[in-house]
Amino acid sequence: MAETVLTNTGLDRFLELVGGAPEHRGPAFARAAEAVLGLLALRGADRGTGVPKPTPELTRQLLLEDLPAFVYVPPGELALYPAVLGALAARFDGSCVERIAAVVAETAPDFERAMHDPGNLTWHRWYASLLRTCGADLADPEDVRRRLAALDGAPLPDGARRADLMGRTALADVLLTEALTRAYVRDAEEPPPVGPLLTDHAVATGIGRVATALRDRWTAAGLAEQLAGPYAHYAPGPDAFPHLVLADALLDEHLDHHGDPSVPVPPPPAIEYGPVETDADTLLAAVEELAEEEFEPYGGEAPHLLYVVYQRGCSAESVARKAAEYEDWTVDPALEDLPVPVPDGAPGAYAVPPVPELVRLLGTPGLDEADRARLEGPARDLAAVLDRLAATGLVFRTGDAFGLTPRGAGAVRYLLGVRGVAAPDAAEAAAWPATVLVAAAGGWPAPVAARVLSDRLHARVDTAHAWTELLDALGTVHAGTSEAAATRGLFTVLDTTTAPPEALRAALRDPVLGAYALRALEERGEEADPIQVPTSARALHVLDALPAKKGPLESRRAAFDATAAAWPGGSAALVRAMAEADRHEAERVLGPLGIALP
Repeated sequence: MAETVLTNTGLDRFLELVGGAPEHRGPAFARAAEAVLGLLALRGADRGTGVPKPTPELTRQLLLEDLPAFVYVPPGELALYPAVLGALAARFDGSCVERIAAVVAETAPDFERAMHDPGNLTWHRWYASLLRTCGADLADPEDVRRRLAALDGAPLPDGARRADLMGRTALADVLLTEALTRAYVRDAEEPPPVGPLLTDHAVATGIGRVATALRDRWTAAGLAEQLAGPYAHYAPGPDAFPHLVLADALLDEHLDHHGDPSVPVPPPPAIEYGPVETDADTLLAAVEELAEEEFEPYGGEAPHLLYVVYQRGCSAESVARKAAEYEDWTVDPALEDLPVPVPDGAPGAYAVPPVPELVRLLGTPGLDEADRARLEGPARDLAAVLDRLAATGLVFRTGDAFGLTPRGAGAVRYLLGVRGVAAPDAAEAAAWPATVLVAAAGGWPAPVAARVLSDRLHARVDTAHAWTELLDALGTVHAGTSEAAATRGLFTVLDTTTAPPEALRAALRDPVLGAYALRALEERGEEADPIQVPTSARALHVLDALPAKKGPLESRRAAFDATAAAWPGGSAALVRAMAEADRHEAERVLGPLGIALP
C-alpha cells in the first residue's frame, strides 16, 4: 500500500494533531490527508517540521494539476482536500494560513471544474468512479477484481473518448514517475532530517512499482494490476490507437493555418458517426499507402487534403483548382473558398473541366486549351490520390469535385478533437454566444460563415433580440484590430431579408454597422432615417466598398476620388473619418494609393 512506500510524510503526526475536531475524523479525511501530504512531499515541500509545508505555488499545483491527474475523489468528499490544506497551514505561522487560504479561495472554482472535467480523467480515476457506483469497496483489491469481472464491457464517461483517457493516463504516468524520481534524487543529494520519502528498497523494486502502488492507493486497491493484466482491454494503451499518427498530422495542418488549437474549424453541414476509431484507422491506412512512391507527387499531401476540405466547412473542392495551386498557378483568392457544385454522376476517369469552367474556378482570364492540357497531368495525379482516399467510403470524388462524406466528416472531427483542436458540430456552434461565434466565423469561408450564422439565428426563431445580439457582436468583436474589417464584413453574408425591421432600425445608430443597416433597410423598401447613422459608420461603409487589392492603382484611386468628391468636407474629411473609425483597414486600403493618414 502507498503508506508503506511514501515514508516520513508526517501523516500520522498530522492526523494526531488535528484529530480533536469532528470534521477531521474518519477514513475519508485520512485518505484526503494522505494524498495531500504525499503529493506536497513529492513536489519538494519543506518537511523540516515533520509535515510538508504548503506554499502558494505548491497549493495551486496540487489543486489544479496533481489531484485531477492522480486522485479519485468520491462524491461529497471534494471539500476535504482544501480542508486538509487549511489544517496543514495552521501548523505554521499566521501568514502561511492567510496565503494558503487565499490560494484555496482563488482556485476553488477551477479546482472543482478540473476534478469533474472528463478531459482530466485517467483510466484509473474513471474505473474507480465506476466501481464505486457499482458498490465496490475501493480499499479491498479482491472486491475491486470481482466488480471489474462483473462489468458488461467498458463504458465511457459522457464527453470523453477512449483516446482522451489513454492520453491522459499516459501523461499522468510520466508525471508521477518523474515526481518520484526527482524526490529520490533530491533526498539523496540533501538528506532531510526527518528521513527520505522513498527507501532504497522501494526504489530497488522499481519506480514503476512505486507509482503503481500510489495509483492504487489514490484510486482503487489492486486496480492498476487488473488494468495492466486480465482487464487490459478496458484501458487500452497507445498501441490501440495507431490513427493518432494521422491526428498529429491534422493538428500540424491546423497549427500551420491558425497557430493555435483553440481556434475553431467550422462545423460540417452534415455529419455521421460510424465506429470512428475504425474509420480513423481506415483513413490512416490509406494515408500511409499514399506515401508510397507510386503516388508521387501528391501522395504525401493526403493529410493536407483531408484538413483543407474540413476547414472549408466540408463544402466540396475542385481537383483542378487544387492542382493549379500545387503547380503555383495564379488563383483568385476571392474564389478559393467558393463551394464547387457536385454533379449527380460523372465518368470514373478524371478529366480537367472545359476552359470556360476552368476560368471560372481559377478566376484567371485568358486561359486556353494549351493551359488546360498543361494542367491535365497534375490534376490526374491528384485525382488518383483522392480516388484512393475515396475507396475508404469517407471521401468522395465525383468528376472535378471532391470532399468528405458525412461519415468522413465524423472521422476527421474525431481526429481533430483527440488532439485538442476546437471542432464544434453545427448544434454546438449555433449555441455559442454571439461574440464567440462571430470571432470564429471571421476566419471561415464566407459561405460557411453565412450558413452557421444563419443557423444561430434560426435556432432563436430569427427574433429581434437574436439579430441585435449578432449585430452588436459584428460591431464590437476585434474592434480596433486588423481583423475588425473582416468581422464587420460578415454583415454582407447575412440574409437581412429575414431580419425584423426593428432590429435593423436599432442598428442605424451603431457607430460601426449603422450604414450597413441603412442599406439593408433601403434594399427592402423599409422606412429608415439616414440622419441617425453616425459619421464613423458611413466612413466605414465607404472604406469597405473601395477595392483594396484588385484592379490597377489608377482605377482604385479614381474610385476613392469619386467617393471623396461627394463626402462633406472632401477627401481630407473622409480620410480623417476612415482613420478614426478603423486605422488598420484605412492604411491597408489607402496606403497603396499614396494617401497618408492624419
